[in-house]
Amino acid sequence: MRLGRPSPRELAERAQIAGEASAEAAVQAAHATAEPLAPGTDLTAAAFFDVDNTIMQGASVYHFVRGLAARNFFTTGDLVRFAARQLKFRVGGAEDMDDVHNSREEALSFVAGRTVAEIVALGEDIYDESMADKIYAGTLALARRHLEAGQRVWLVTATPVELASLIARRLELTGALGTVAETEDGVYTGRLVGELLHGPAKAAAVRALAASEGLDLRRCTAYSDSANDVPMLSVVGTAVAVNPDGALRDIARRRGWQIRDFRTARKAARIGVPSVLGAGALAGAVVGGLAVRRKLR
Repeated sequence: MRLGRPSPRELAERAQIAGEASAEAAVQAAHATAEPLAPGTDLTAAAFFDVDNTIMQGASVYHFVRGLAARNFFTTGDLVRFAARQLKFRVGGAEDMDDVHNSREEALSFVAGRTVAEIVALGEDIYDESMADKIYAGTLALARRHLEAGQRVWLVTATPVELASLIARRLELTGALGTVAETEDGVYTGRLVGELLHGPAKAAAVRALAASEGLDLRRCTAYSDSANDVPMLSVVGTAVAVNPDGALRDIARRRGWQIRDFRTARKAARIGVPSVLGAGALAGAVVGGLAVRRKLR
């Protein structure tokens, strides 16, 4: 075991804390407007989408950090380290856990001392500059089909929850589960609440959100490109591997999970949306006549 590395039990506890904190933040953000759910909303089914290389080409946090670098938030050397990890991520086709933790913890450390409002405002500009043209049209089409079926759609990502929520809003999705960075009086401390929302923490967040929102996970769908998201994919009734790395492709084939690849226009054209939504989407019509209420805290 690497010196100073948390034990499996400690990691599991941190993952649970991170998941619960992320779900709480997501619910509060979604309910902030106090608007009721639209008539016909399917109350028990939803879809969960990973972000990096699933709905967006590359790592969202890298695009964000690159935008911060252009605004002199840190040095060129810091950006080079991020670029090296991003290249390894994209060429290797799989995430290295140490690289994931190091890069995102560094990204959070860079915002320490900054206000949430400042970072969100910067995120709006950076999204337009570096992220909007990185969205996979095929994956976004899947997300919108879930919305059309009356299901809510949530992003699930290790990216800080404020940035994740911004992406979800720009894509006109329901909301986002993301890493919760600690704040004091609206200022980032540079510390995390629990752990990064990665691996088991994503599964914990999805379970916590489902419990809060009354979702039946057997009727829910999850999408990801990475074998690191197998915990999240395993807690829902329908798992879909999107632009999968080699390990996830093998797992998907063994488990009979659906596979979608939007990394080329030819493959994107072969999208099979109806089979992904399945009978769960059709059940949305059943609850169409029910009175829909939103649970407020």
